[in-house]
Amino acid sequence: MKTQLGAGFSLFAETLSTEPPVSIRLNPDKPGYDASELAKVPWHPDGYYMPERPVFTLDPVFHAGGYYVQEASSMVLHEVLTQLVPSKYPLRILDLCAAPGGKSTLLASWMPPGSLLLANEVIRGRVNVLKDNLARWGHPDTFTCSYDPEAFSKLNGFFDVVLVDAPCSGEGLFRKDPDAVHEWSPEHVQLCSARQRRILSAAVKLVAPGGLLLYSTCTYNELENDQNAQWLVENQRLTHQPVNLPAEWGLSARNYGYQCYPHRLRGEGFYFAAFRQTRGVPFQGKAARYMDKLKSKSLHKREEAALADWLAEDSDFFFVQRPDDTVLGAPRELKEDLLFLDAALPQGVWLRELGLFKGKEFIPAQDLAMSTAIAPDLPALELNRDTALHFLKKENIVLSEAPKGWLLAQHQGLNLGWMKNLGNRVNNYLPKDWRIRMDIREI
Repeated sequence: MKTQLGAGFSLFAETLSTEPPVSIRLNPDKPGYDASELAKVPWHPDGYYMPERPVFTLDPVFHAGGYYVQEASSMVLHEVLTQLVPSKYPLRILDLCAAPGGKSTLLASWMPPGSLLLANEVIRGRVNVLKDNLARWGHPDTFTCSYDPEAFSKLNGFFDVVLVDAPCSGEGLFRKDPDAVHEWSPEHVQLCSARQRRILSAAVKLVAPGGLLLYSTCTYNELENDQNAQWLVENQRLTHQPVNLPAEWGLSARNYGYQCYPHRLRGEGFYFAAFRQTRGVPFQGKAARYMDKLKSKSLHKREEAALADWLAEDSDFFFVQRPDDTVLGAPRELKEDLLFLDAALPQGVWLRELGLFKGKEFIPAQDLAMSTAIAPDLPALELNRDTALHFLKKENIVLSEAPKGWLLAQHQGLNLGWMKNLGNRVNNYLPKDWRIRMDIREI
């Protein structure tokens, strides 16, 4: 770091002992959080700094997907994409190392209408948090899967944008996570660099001719950052893409990429570089005839008609049903692309759960409650903060006056999940994995 920063090293070292900034990114499709008194993150239209770190668990708007708690430096990818991918046409986008989902939700809010985002996480233990965060964000055009990068080999040339936010040595997190210092070693840096190149070797092939590869890390060393970027240019024949970033933002240009340093801007350590695929091979795969990897079946016409009442009028979905009768759905305009993915990937991709038909009754799923494609006029009940937190604890709440049947629990107009009013009691259908575990009795 002394070599990189020269005279600036002492200030950098001092900054590591200060409190890291806290930042959030609002969900433009779920307005409900008042950020009017907060300082702006200059490189993202929906990014804000908080004066101190609150207990986010105790904010129902957070659980509703009204905002995502994201480190400010990484939000700069929005500006990079806006400059380098100005297309207003639908895109196929892959977030190859996606958990926990911060950059996936950023991509979902940025991408043009009609686009498809596939968020992949190779580590199975991290997939559920990725799925849940994307479900909260609410975009019906986002899908998840869990594969090693090499499993995408049948999708060469398929994606217009591929993001590789690679696993790294985490030097940029030393201020946020002091324990990370003890895990660092030169050997670990070497291991990370080799792993990153293996991931990038697979990722390069997936980018369509003319498409964009974004590479990022949360570390500082040259081996994982600019040396990998140089390797992409010299060995993978990609074209480096510079971006225009105002000097007052405080980012530092490297030979190939850009570095965020905590003493020069209000954020943590973050590196990114962008590349254009000027060679590559156009995608030549074949679509599956139906979603056979899901072992799915089509819905009856009467069931499709019943589902229409649960979705917004402008939501044109196709539906499939798993053997356990769970109904899955996605925008019809993405069906062909999803069939390509189903044919190419060993187990296909995970679609959003909409609910379950039990006899003539439809039991709605949590994914549907969180979706921006849900019908806006379904019965709902606005809950104050205390009652909303008890709902989020998965406690059965008492309703003095409410219609019988299925109700959306809401806070500040944002959906939290489903309740069913039986008259003599109210059942809470919040998934167990979504419940608040902390003690809220004294709040």
